[in-house]
Amino acid sequence: MELSNFGLSISRSIFCIYIYVIVACCLSLMHASLPTIVATSRLGGNETDRLALLAFKAKITNDPLQVLSSWNGSIPFCQWHGVTSGRRHKRVTKLDLSFEKEIPPELVRVRRLQILGLNNNTISGRIPANLSACSNLYDLYLEFNNLVGPILVELGSLSKLRSIYVKHNNLTGILPHSFMNVSSLEILSAFGNNIGGRVPYALGQLTNIGIISLGSNRLYGTIPPSIFNLSSLTIFDVFQNKQIIGSLPSDIGITLPNIQFFSIGENKFTGSIPTSISNASNLEVLLLNVNNFAGQVPTMERLHKLNVINLGINYLGSGETEDFNFLSSLTNATNLRVFILDSNNLEECFPNPSATSHPSLNYLV
Repeated sequence: MELSNFGLSISRSIFCIYIYVIVACCLSLMHASLPTIVATSRLGGNETDRLALLAFKAKITNDPLQVLSSWNGSIPFCQWHGVTSGRRHKRVTKLDLSFEKEIPPELVRVRRLQILGLNNNTISGRIPANLSACSNLYDLYLEFNNLVGPILVELGSLSKLRSIYVKHNNLTGILPHSFMNVSSLEILSAFGNNIGGRVPYALGQLTNIGIISLGSNRLYGTIPPSIFNLSSLTIFDVFQNKQIIGSLPSDIGITLPNIQFFSIGENKFTGSIPTSISNASNLEVLLLNVNNFAGQVPTMERLHKLNVINLGINYLGSGETEDFNFLSSLTNATNLRVFILDSNNLEECFPNPSATSHPSLNYLV
């Protein structure tokens, strides 16, 4: 009996030693792998951004100004030229760069990017389709480049986007209807491209938008009525699209109370200039030239901030002296510098220059 208990005790001791060895080995392995675990954790943050920027740099084949020369291991990446990072988490939030050729797709690996500034370069190619992966993007600056292709439908998935600046490129295609999903959008600047199609109804759903600049493109058709109800709008520009038609709503001066710059020249608008335009008291620039507007020019007595009026090359007036009654309403527009009326039905009875004198007017045609 004692021998049996002695054998059982030895067995238990051997088992405990076996368990101890296994646990010790596991702890040793865990300790050995701890640096790897820590490194992997770090790789998920700042290191991910650093590697993404280096991958981005590797794809830049033409950097004539050597703006990316500071992108090396000698200084922290948050001090690299054109790179701004957050104070707390040290993740890249802004890139403001100059280079040539195409935008490397590696850019999207900078996941917390909020502002992308690539203006005034000679960047070619298309806007990267995977840019939509930068879900924190607020502001996109791609002006004055040589970009081609369409404005991406995928941009409609960037729910935090506030501004899109793509003017003066060679963009084509149509304006995506997916913009209606970007309720935060405040600025759409696409002047000077080759964008075609109709102005989408989606823009009229953007109640926070303040600037719609689509001049010098190839848009056609009518302006969605909902756009003329965007009370936040300060700038509306569809100048020189040539093929935009329709008339202005009668209450436009009431529904656009904050409008400052209204430019629809060089299109095919018809009808009269609404009398409510006088209610748009913040208006500074009014460009209605080269259209098919007819009738009398309405009073502008409340437009005290006007700088420029261009009503030239329309069918305004009837050849009667009464056509110029509106001139007296401009006496309070003390900032008025340019007033163009040429090529209407007004020339035959234009009043004596002394009758139209204005203290600040530099150019009257």
